[in-house]
Amino acid sequence: MIAAAFRENGRVDPDQLAARAVGSVTNIASRQTVRMPNSPFASDPLFRYFFGDQDDMFGYQNYTSQSLGSGVIVSGDGYILTNNHVVGDARASVSIVTADKRELHARVIGVDDWTDLAVLKIDARDLPVLPWGDSSKLRVAEWVLAIGNPFQLNQTVTLGIVTALGRSLQGHLATYEDFIQTDAAINPGNSGGALVNARGELVGINTAIFTESGGYQGIGFAIPSNLARRVMDDLIKYGQVRRGTISGIQISALTSQLAEQLNAPNTRGALVSRIAARSDAYEAGLRAGDIIVAFNGSPVDDPAQFLRMLSDAKAGSTAKITILRDGRRLDMSVPVVRSQARRR
Repeated sequence: MIAAAFRENGRVDPDQLAARAVGSVTNIASRQTVRMPNSPFASDPLFRYFFGDQDDMFGYQNYTSQSLGSGVIVSGDGYILTNNHVVGDARASVSIVTADKRELHARVIGVDDWTDLAVLKIDARDLPVLPWGDSSKLRVAEWVLAIGNPFQLNQTVTLGIVTALGRSLQGHLATYEDFIQTDAAINPGNSGGALVNARGELVGINTAIFTESGGYQGIGFAIPSNLARRVMDDLIKYGQVRRGTISGIQISALTSQLAEQLNAPNTRGALVSRIAARSDAYEAGLRAGDIIVAFNGSPVDDPAQFLRMLSDAKAGSTAKITILRDGRRLDMSVPVVRSQARRR
């Protein structure tokens, strides 16, 4: 029945699809140097509350931290896409093991903690590559394969369906969240691996699981390929991701209590919790307590969605936003500027 579904969708048998796809998925090991304070009170919040930060008094010590995960070869000349949390740091020492058992050093081209993505480069040619798929065409209940290295078990393939699209976890996994949700088994070590559709195309980068036990519970998340490709292109070209932002504002979620206090009919929208008095947004008329309910004509349901829209807006453009203020709708134009990348 499953094989028939795959053939019906893309005329590819799942065993043939998996055999082709696993060659493009690598094992990744990353080592980072972490500077930690020697202070015996470093983790004591009561001591810090009364005496402040005394770490300099005790000095620091460097520790080596290691993380393991997966990566996807996205170009024949050696570019690999993975998760930022697998790499850990732009200065990390990273090695990869290919499907044909070659161990190679990888350079970190760029990391992006907004989306939890990172790009690596190895010196190799004629590598097996997964073709890019269009993640915007994914549908709920579509069959997908998750390929990675869970628990260091190389080239593990699991099968499932897309169970939700456009999923946001309110900033728990990344700042910019637009996840594909799947029930294909994803476990520790799968991070950075490939989510593949029935046509053998890369439609997502496996990122995380929802779990209360530490293991697979039927809910996994992947970064859509369209977003991953855009981030990768920017990291390769500029060393950082170019995004739009509105300077001087801080956004938070709207609770039922705040909605009642602000005369809002519901909790939809993004609350402007703080705003700098000398910012362009303030000069445009935006104020703390305003609720942004539309951005360039599209409704805003929550802060995560607003951040996605704003991030995708072109720096130098002017955004048309609709706000709720004391129950009244107001329209205004606010300049969009380039977001400053956070260095790690």
